[in-house]
Order: sequence, then C-alpha cells, then structure tokens
Amino acid sequence: MSKIETRKNDTLLGAENKGLLDDVDARTKLAGSNRMEILLFSLGTGETFGINVFKVREVSKTPFITKAPNMPRGVEGLISLRGNVIPVLSLSTVLGLADGDVPLGGSMMVTEYSKRTLGFLVDEVDRIIRVDWDRVRAPENVSNGGSSFITAITELEDGTLVSILDVETILSNTFGEVIIGSIAPLGAGTDAKVFFVDDSAVARKKIAEVLDKLDVRHKHAQNGLEAWTRLEGMAKHASACGRPLTEEVDLILVDAEMPEMDGYVLTRNIKSDGRFDGIPVVMHSSLSSEASRAMGKRVGVDAYVAKFDADNLAETLRPLLMRHR
Repeated sequence: MSKIETRKNDTLLGAENKGLLDDVDARTKLAGSNRMEILLFSLGTGETFGINVFKVREVSKTPFITKAPNMPRGVEGLISLRGNVIPVLSLSTVLGLADGDVPLGGSMMVTEYSKRTLGFLVDEVDRIIRVDWDRVRAPENVSNGGSSFITAITELEDGTLVSILDVETILSNTFGEVIIGSIAPLGAGTDAKVFFVDDSAVARKKIAEVLDKLDVRHKHAQNGLEAWTRLEGMAKHASACGRPLTEEVDLILVDAEMPEMDGYVLTRNIKSDGRFDGIPVVMHSSLSSEASRAMGKRVGVDAYVAKFDADNLAETLRPLLMRHR
C-alpha cells in the first residue's frame, strides 16, 4: 500500500464540508502510527502548501469580509461565524508571496489553533493526504521571506514538494508574541530537570521562558527522532554509570506534530521502555480538540496542555516536578 493516501476535495466544500472531521474516531487511531493527515492547498503561486487536518474546522468559499481599521499586515478584516467574530488572514500576504493588488483567493480555511479560531484565505483547497511522519523533513537552509513560516516539507509520489506551515510563527509575526507573565519558581530544595521537544522555534523560545521562570534546568530537541535519540543516549549513560535516569531528567515535555517522529510515537517509545519508569510525559500541543486529547491518552501521556497558556503549562508541570521534593 502507498505510504501516501489521498481524499478528494469534494468532501471539503459547501454542504459536504461536514465530512471533513466526522471520522474523528478513525483519526484517533492514527495515534502511535507515526502518520498524520495534511490538507493541501495553493496560494496562486504554483507551490503546494499543507496544514494538519486537526487544525482545520471547516473549509468554505471566501465569505464577505468586513474591513476593520488598524489591522496587522495580512489581516483582511473580520467575519461573523455562527455568532463568533473572527479575524481573517490572507496567507499569501502574510507569507510575503503577494501584495495588496493580488486577489485574496477563492477559499477560506477556518482553523482552530491554541484555543484561537482564525480564517485563512487561500487560492484553492486541493485534497487531504495521509502521510508517514518519517517522510516529513525539517526544511534546510530556508530562513528568508515566506520560508521562515515553513516548519516541515514532504514530497508527494509525483515529486511535488509540500511546504507545511508553522502556524505558531504565522500568529507570532502577525499578532505579536505571547507575553509570559509572572510565574513563581518551584522554590528552594527543588533541582528539577526537564527535557522538551518542539519543532517550532517560537514554541521552544516560549517553553524555555516558562521553565526559566520556574527555575528549572532544561534541554531540548527540535523533532521527535532527535529527542528519542538523545533520550536513549541519556538512558544508556545513566545505566553505564549505575545511576537512575531520574538524575538526568525529571519530566519530558513533547509536542504532538513533529517531523520524522511525532509526539505520539515518541511517547509510546518512552512509555514502553522500562528505563523511563517514573518519569512523566506531558504533551504540549496546539491541537486543542478532544480528539487530540484522546490521541494523547491512547499513548499514555500523563498530562495534556493546549498551547499556549503559560500559566496553565506552569501549573501542570509544577506538581509533577515537586513530587520528589
């Protein structure tokens, strides 16, 4: 069977759009399979982009957008969606691929990310693909212009490259970074050590800020495979020295979506390895739906925290880090 499966876009638009997320139970079975579903779309530039289906609530034709003053660059205005007013972004503008004279696009993806609902204007929605995470690679040597908004790249069987968007960076650049407020440190007598992994530079920066305010020592990795390689190395080193692994790490914080190995497979690896017994795993994910929580529970995470609520993250980690104080 092909490693990439596709679904036609007929199920995405208009009245049939309800089918997009109907089979939630089937998707929760992807947990631990190292596979994800990506919604493909274009921005009128000839390139193919993608976004995790779990971030997409619905897809529709571009609605009437009410202009509003003093909006950040790329925010075209506001729409009313079932009683809620949400901002609508032109992705081609945000990514620096178009100017104001270019049409906004014929389709809108309504996304739910870190408890925020946004509309993303795109040129055309294509289809859903199901892809193995080991076919998803971190981009190399891309740091200018729209490339900074790409978190990963995968290749279709026809050779087409798909750029997967880093929604965290898009939101940070459009609306500003999340401000981390006052967080009380764990206190004297606690020497906690956290290992965390996230493929987004913005997320890593904010996680580190929270851990610094908690007065916690920390190390990190940039994708699941790198994290597992480093964790295995730490376990082997502890074993060779005759020390418990808890002297190396007290808690592991994982993202859900990551190139090469996702957070679900990483968690499953950790939980099935006796060397990590007693070390809690917390999943910190932008996928805040109940289905995503169910996926985390299926592979054994000890806690699930939706991005990015610094206070909630700190208060979730605090009791787990102080349990051996």
